[in-house]
Amino acid sequence: MSGTGEALDQGGPHTWRRLGWWSRRRSAALDITLAVLSAAECGLEGVAFAGDAGVPVALGVALGVVVGSTLLVRRRWPIAVVLVSVAVTPAEMGFLLAVVGLYTLAASEVPRRITAVLAGMSVVATLIITMLSFHQDMESDGWDPPVWVAPLVSSLMALGVTAPPVLLGLYVGARRRLVESLRERADGLERELSLLAERAEERAEWARNEERTRIAREMHDVVAHRVSLMVVHAAALQAVALKDPEKASKNAALVGDMGRQALTELRTMLGVLRSHDVPAGGAGSAGPGAAGASAPLASVAAAASVAADEAAGGPCLAEVEALVGQSRTAGMVVELSVEGDERSYAPRVEQTAYRVVQEALTNVHKHAPGARTRVRLARRSAEVAVLVENGPSERGAADAGLPSGGNGLLGMKERVATLGGGFVSGPTDAGGFRVSAVIPDRVAAPGGV
Repeated sequence: MSGTGEALDQGGPHTWRRLGWWSRRRSAALDITLAVLSAAECGLEGVAFAGDAGVPVALGVALGVVVGSTLLVRRRWPIAVVLVSVAVTPAEMGFLLAVVGLYTLAASEVPRRITAVLAGMSVVATLIITMLSFHQDMESDGWDPPVWVAPLVSSLMALGVTAPPVLLGLYVGARRRLVESLRERADGLERELSLLAERAEERAEWARNEERTRIAREMHDVVAHRVSLMVVHAAALQAVALKDPEKASKNAALVGDMGRQALTELRTMLGVLRSHDVPAGGAGSAGPGAAGASAPLASVAAAASVAADEAAGGPCLAEVEALVGQSRTAGMVVELSVEGDERSYAPRVEQTAYRVVQEALTNVHKHAPGARTRVRLARRSAEVAVLVENGPSERGAADAGLPSGGNGLLGMKERVATLGGGFVSGPTDAGGFRVSAVIPDRVAAPGGV
């Protein structure tokens, strides 16, 4: 209650601290005004007290001014103010002091049992003094009322002076605590919303990075293998173009087929990405910002990782033999062995196994041309195991001169890890390279054998 309010009230946070306990200018002005009024009231009542007590008037007025001025510290020491008002009750001074003191005490954070005790003391003191004053007045006037009149009037007077300020103070204090509680709850909710917004932004950034990686992996898997075979066939075509026109023609036809297959797969992927990037209302119904908002990156994730394969039926284990045949046509010596009974797996499992074999053969074309290669495919009840191993290249350390981005092995590992499988790659003791993957089928495909 000090920092911000003080700075706004006086131009700096240190001005009111020198005065003591006020957090706002109007609070200090109110207390000073009440203290002046109470001092004036008690000073006037001190004149009558001095006459009754037989003391100098100046002393009675000075006592009243000092007593009334205690309202200045009502916010800091409300208990002391109430005790002073109770103490001067016999002097019949301090009405404003008692009312404001009781209100401040009830509205403060003082324990309720202390408030009840002090309020009871004020009631008893007011009751006694009122009864004594009532009897004195009745005797001086010569009026003899019934016996119940004095207690009734005194009780009403005591409760009328004490109860209203106490009840009002309790209400204001409870309302103040409720407002503070609601404010704290609102601040807490605001902090939670801010934290949730930060986490949402972090998740969105993570999703964007993840989708960039998946799209890059898909583009690599779809295009790299076909283009690598095209380069290999183009090199063979160049070598035999003059010596063996028939073989050159055959290689040229293979290059054309590979190019058409690469374009078909590339168009399929781009078509899927485009269909997920257009808003539901049409391409012209909103601007780029609306399109980005209505097409979240999660949809691109599905397009990049799954739909690109499934849109055209997707590769499957039955096509691995044709994939190996393409490498054989390009001049690679490949041995294919398939173990286990033929069975169906989930589409993503079969597609992942196909992509692992495809990328491994592409790496052989790139980095070990002429090396003998063995592809082993094991069909098991709840998983598919893939092994692609090549020996050392017959051309030594030379390769086919194909560019490599270094993402092939990483992409295979990510694909397998996404399905909860295991992936291992590395050189063999014989100087070749081995790629091994075990891909679990957690959801068995319907109709499996």
